[in-house]
Amino acid sequence: MADMMNEELQENEVYTYTLTDDEGNEFEFELLGTCEMDGNTYYALVPVDDDGNGEYVILRGEEDEEGVNLVTIDNDEEWDKVADFFDDELFSDVDYDA
Repeated sequence: MADMMNEELQENEVYTYTLTDDEGNEFEFELLGTCEMDGNTYYALVPVDDDGNGEYVILRGEEDEEGVNLVTIDNDEEWDKVADFFDDELFSDVDYDA
């Protein structure tokens, strides 16, 4: 199912992305991690100005002649599968009772 988690990320390195919404507004995101699943690469990103609520976005990378574009995952089954993976990888050590 999942082939990797953060293998290409350098330890303590911060990767940021500027994402543009449909209205042309730009937002800065920090990369939490990546994974490859079913021939696609997925990116988990948190807003740079995160208020600590633990919310993050998951986008699929699609390559074209200009590079990689991060796109919304429209398929609910695909999104649920990837979200479950990232939840397990990113938050499995979180003690919600503490």
